[in-house]
Amino acid sequence: MPNPALKDTYKLYINGQWESGSADGVTEIRNPATGALVAKATNGTKQDVEKAVKAAADAFPAWSRKTAEERADILYAFKALIEKQADHFAHIISSEMGKPLAEARTEVNFATGLIRFAAENTRRLEGDIIPGSRPGEKILFEKIPHGVIGAISAWNFPLALFARKVAPALAAGNTIVIKPHELAPLAALEATRLAEEAGIPAGVLNVVTGNGQDVGTPLVEHPDIKLITMTGSTATGKKIMAAAANTLKEVRLELGGKAPFIVMEDADIEKAASAAVQARFSNAGQVCTSNERTYVHDAVYNQFLTLVRQKIAALTVGNPLDAKTDMGPKVSLQELEKVHKMVEQAVAQGASLEMGGKRLTGGVYDQGFFYAPTLLTNVTENMDIVKDEVFGPVFLLTKVTDYDDALRQANECQYGLSAYVFTQDLKRIMRISSDLNFGEVYVNREGGEAPQGFHHGYKDSGLGGEDGKYGLEAYVQTKTVYLNA
Repeated sequence: MPNPALKDTYKLYINGQWESGSADGVTEIRNPATGALVAKATNGTKQDVEKAVKAAADAFPAWSRKTAEERADILYAFKALIEKQADHFAHIISSEMGKPLAEARTEVNFATGLIRFAAENTRRLEGDIIPGSRPGEKILFEKIPHGVIGAISAWNFPLALFARKVAPALAAGNTIVIKPHELAPLAALEATRLAEEAGIPAGVLNVVTGNGQDVGTPLVEHPDIKLITMTGSTATGKKIMAAAANTLKEVRLELGGKAPFIVMEDADIEKAASAAVQARFSNAGQVCTSNERTYVHDAVYNQFLTLVRQKIAALTVGNPLDAKTDMGPKVSLQELEKVHKMVEQAVAQGASLEMGGKRLTGGVYDQGFFYAPTLLTNVTENMDIVKDEVFGPVFLLTKVTDYDDALRQANECQYGLSAYVFTQDLKRIMRISSDLNFGEVYVNREGGEAPQGFHHGYKDSGLGGEDGKYGLEAYVQTKTVYLNA
């Protein structure tokens, strides 16, 4: 079974150079399936953040003055280099955070798709010209870059989230300092290794690894950072928003989710069951758009339950580098224990444990953080597990009487990121925009956003959004010019 050829210890990437950092200390990155050491990453500090921000600020004038075509060509080259090593990146992702290889390859494709979209749209950051209030006057609205962007990415999509932030920031003419998550920084660091070869100038892209206190907080608080973009938990997002207030910087937050999955009596039940299982157990449920709550019409509930049980039982849980594996481990012991505690509490509150509900042991399972695919039925809206994001392989099943009942329960939630609806009734589908309070809705399909879409949520799921033309616009600001001869 091939293994990624990685460096023993990764340094920080600042101003086009790999640097040891201002303090000693590294973080060991261990495979959550086997416990094996994959590599080490340098622990950055506030001083390293300051150095990286200065490098980005110094590089900004020259980079922002490059033509849109020049920036696009560099991004295209960056994309091509990653594509040439796609299998290498897939193995890195699987090794550092436990995602099965097939899913890791999909992530690599999504990451390069994000870079491609950013490159294609460097020339589409359009302004406007309108008549002024004086004779001959024109009012120009021009889109200009912010300056230095600060980015913080999560561990569940280590390459895609890196690309999601770096590509549009650079396409718009900004420079960036990014902190990958300390649990899984390797794919981002390996991509950074290709940055110079692609022609990204020194200082335009800077990567400082480390924890939130030593790297993340100084990045958010730095006065020269003009915009902070972060993917992570809602609790962390709220802290970032508060910390950013002192310097009045813009904040874009992609946070947690509690996606409802609605199945009506007229749905294609086989298709809906397959999509529901995929949307729950992909990446071991560690996806902000995962199916967190499944609401099924009582007329088809038993049929749906039978299909779901069969599909869950057919899942192969094992080493993510094994091609036969459908689901890998949780990313850490802490994450596994958090999920198990939520399952135990749900059962104590009256849910029925149909399948799973335990840590897997024996053989390969003893080396990693494997949790059994779990199915809970008789789940009611007053249970804590219905309100809080599980972020793990736990399928919650609730019976509903009609579409209005499903919509009501779906909307009674602090989150508003993604939702799923399976129905053939056009009248029901037409109600989604006005009646379902989520920023992203999948109708009669499994999840998985597109680079040209707009990934955004309401309420505690965050602020702003990412991807597509609306996401790209976040990386520019508008300048108004009253033009007179």
